[in-house]
Amino acid sequence: MKSINLAALDLNLLVAFEALLEQHSVTKAAEQLQIGQPAMSAALSRLRILFEDELFVRLGRQMQPTLKAQAIAPGILTALQQIRQAVTASQTFDPSVSHRTFTIGSSDYTSFVLMPPLLEFSLQKAPSINIQMIGFEKDSVGDLLEQGEIDVALGVFPNPPRQTQWEPIFEERFVGIARRGHPAVQQGSISLETFAQLPHALTTLRRDTTGAIDKALSEQNLERRVAFTTPHMMVLPFAIASSDLVAALPRRIALRLATVCNLTVFELPVKTKPWMVSMLWSTLSNQDEANHWLRNAIKAISQKIETS
Repeated sequence: MKSINLAALDLNLLVAFEALLEQHSVTKAAEQLQIGQPAMSAALSRLRILFEDELFVRLGRQMQPTLKAQAIAPGILTALQQIRQAVTASQTFDPSVSHRTFTIGSSDYTSFVLMPPLLEFSLQKAPSINIQMIGFEKDSVGDLLEQGEIDVALGVFPNPPRQTQWEPIFEERFVGIARRGHPAVQQGSISLETFAQLPHALTTLRRDTTGAIDKALSEQNLERRVAFTTPHMMVLPFAIASSDLVAALPRRIALRLATVCNLTVFELPVKTKPWMVSMLWSTLSNQDEANHWLRNAIKAISQKIETS
């Protein structure tokens, strides 16, 4: 079988073949493609050389396909249709009718803060899309994005992986929480010494008992006892509500769960640095229209969160 150099193949020749097959006329095929008749005749000549066959011969007033043209026609027409579908799909994303599933890498914190408003937004703007949330290890987030296993990742990324795009979406900071009526919290505040002496709860994924509060206390020559640790941030408010423990929690979670868990929210007596919650996506999907829509939706929601 003769080898075909696809790199040298002009796709327009296959389009010309399709037009000739439909019109049975060089003149009408040229009109369909909006080119001159000499250009169409030249395309037919190149097609005959490529396939080593006349392909179309004049019988009466029409150009009829040869047996070889009839044999190769289904494959060529299918290939052109697939190319058109692929190009159309890559250029158009209509959220109002799309059934696409977006996969978002997210911690329980970013899921709690962003997902309810994102679901509300998508229900209004994109009622048929699906959203899948998955957890991830920060060391693997670059691979997950590059391999297309997640569309975007949400979290804190001080050192974004290579081949990713990064954008901050809102700032967060710690506040303190204690059960309502806790004797150590007076009028929404607590002294530094009392705060250090109380038993604490801590969310940690590292299976240790050290957090940002410990660093801040050490600067004051103080230390605390961490009596309870959990990798699940959403457990913390409920644990605090039924004990005399205190904890530091991101402000947005603390405020939203204060009523539900019967908590008192207070300003910490130590200074901790705020942090930036960011969105991460692969450079490979930077120009993807659907991914761009998702990122814009998350940014729009985050702008409202930033002012809350």
